[in-house]
Amino acid sequence: MNQSPSELPDKIIVDRRKSYRNSDVRNAVRRTRDRLAEQGISDPEFDLDLLRLYARTVQSGTLAMVLLVVMTGFFGMMFGFPGGILVWAALASVFYVGHGLLARRYLGQKRTAQTRRRWTLTFAAAHILLGAYWAWFAFLGCAACTGTELLMSKAIVMLIAMAASATINYNMRGSVGLEFGLPIVAFAVAENGLFNPSAMAASAGLLATLLFFSFIAIRLRRASLAALSYRSENNALVAELEMARSISEEARRRAEDANLAKSRFLASMSHELRTPLNAILGFSEIMAKEVLGPMENENYRSYANDINQSGQHLLKLINEILDLSRIEAGKQELIEEPLRLADVVEECIGLVKMKANQKTIKIDHAFEAKMPRLLADERSVRQVALNLLSNAVKFTPSGGNIQVKTGWTASGGQYISVKDNGPGIPEDEIPVVLAAFGQGSIAIKSAEQGTGLGLPIVQALMAMHDGVFKLKSKLREGTEALVVFPAERVMDELPAAPVTSASKAARRTRQPAKTQAAAVGGA
Repeated sequence: MNQSPSELPDKIIVDRRKSYRNSDVRNAVRRTRDRLAEQGISDPEFDLDLLRLYARTVQSGTLAMVLLVVMTGFFGMMFGFPGGILVWAALASVFYVGHGLLARRYLGQKRTAQTRRRWTLTFAAAHILLGAYWAWFAFLGCAACTGTELLMSKAIVMLIAMAASATINYNMRGSVGLEFGLPIVAFAVAENGLFNPSAMAASAGLLATLLFFSFIAIRLRRASLAALSYRSENNALVAELEMARSISEEARRRAEDANLAKSRFLASMSHELRTPLNAILGFSEIMAKEVLGPMENENYRSYANDINQSGQHLLKLINEILDLSRIEAGKQELIEEPLRLADVVEECIGLVKMKANQKTIKIDHAFEAKMPRLLADERSVRQVALNLLSNAVKFTPSGGNIQVKTGWTASGGQYISVKDNGPGIPEDEIPVVLAAFGQGSIAIKSAEQGTGLGLPIVQALMAMHDGVFKLKSKLREGTEALVVFPAERVMDELPAAPVTSASKAARRTRQPAKTQAAAVGGA
């Protein structure tokens, strides 16, 4: 099976189809993760991250839970609770500190799927034990408190504890229910909730609060899961960007090496091609003009002319390729000097006049008078004008007309316009014509063949002058090529210095001195 040059192995730097596959996979993974997060199902890859987040929040929230327990014991003693509340506060504080140390120990271990399952069960057991301590609190009595005061104080403390637990432990699924399910049951049993309307209402309120905080914990856990998903995708994108950057650096290095190889090839081949080509042109011209003697066969003279014309065409092609390569490599240097645009265009019209007369093409040149000089590279401007005029003469049919204009632009710059009444260029083929070696289909059929490098060279030279090159064409109506030099390159004409009375007096004082010197010299 034949392969195009662009599909050969040494031409493929990046498989662009792979990028589409990567994009599809990334989008599918994002949709799956979003769906799992909405359903409350975490990706197994994120369970370890969620457990670590849980351990960190437990470690940082241990002090807050210990303070809550200590304050509950202190205020409980003030309001008449028995001394058992201090024992409860001391043991609960010790267990909360142990819970924090357990989380710290987990953070110091290596993360694996086996340890995750074991530590998840360990933390779940810890929450059940914490729930037992809160159930103990629910059974504590107060001799100095009324029934309503005891009921409300226990309910408020448990509400605060549930809120704190939901805020700290939300990254572990079911932690709030494991910790406060048993205390709510103990609260209802201790306060005789089945027969006491106030206790029944308080128990129902605690149950509703537990469900509410469980819902809040679920939403917070989903938010953490989404954040982990976004972070993972961000890391993947960063890795992909780093890979793309390394690939682009490698591609740039290869392009630089290829450009250097091309420059070396052109530098060596220009000499290797021009040396025999000059011999071919010289000898063919001598033979065509019969300098060393007449040729009896007329075909030989015709062959010599054909050889000379083909050599001239090949030399022009080599020169244009070298010019374009030198411009693309940044080796073209502009030797800027003041010049008059109309004078350069007039000289170029004289160079193509003979070929235009052979096709009976009329060239009209109109330019605005008193145009100031332009700061530009004269060789480049002449090459631009010659390329535009040569193209116009080449593609204009016999008996046609070419209009050349030079003048001012609305922004203060200067322009050259070359307009012909040739076959024109289809609008969709203008980018092809402006590309290297590009030619329009109609132009190829109706005119002599060219190299397709004239307009790209014009475009590159105008870019070096900070100018603009525009090509306007309509099918079967002709083509207009327009080059515009910016106003910054137009030189201001300095007026003559005014003559003042002081300068006139200085001239009068110098005149006698000159006369006296002349007299002395004559003597």
